[in-house]
Amino acid sequence: MRRAIILPDLGVRAAVLSVWFVNPGDRVYAGDRLVEILAEGATFDVSSPVTGRLAEKLALPDDPLHTGQILGTVEEEE
Repeated sequence: MRRAIILPDLGVRAAVLSVWFVNPGDRVYAGDRLVEILAEGATFDVSSPVTGRLAEKLALPDDPLHTGQILGTVEEEE
């Protein structure tokens, strides 16, 4: 089953995706840092919600983001 990687509420008005640390097909573990977000001069990390493989990236570097946006998906291991 695919699980969404969702941008949490960071308490800021504007945010952009800075960098992905993994590529589609890479194995990830729950809690692994997947994405760095730049918001109002600070950086925030978004972690994997589950263990599995990164299935897809739906946001790319320099894309403007909003709270609740799906950044990508992880194919969860059974």
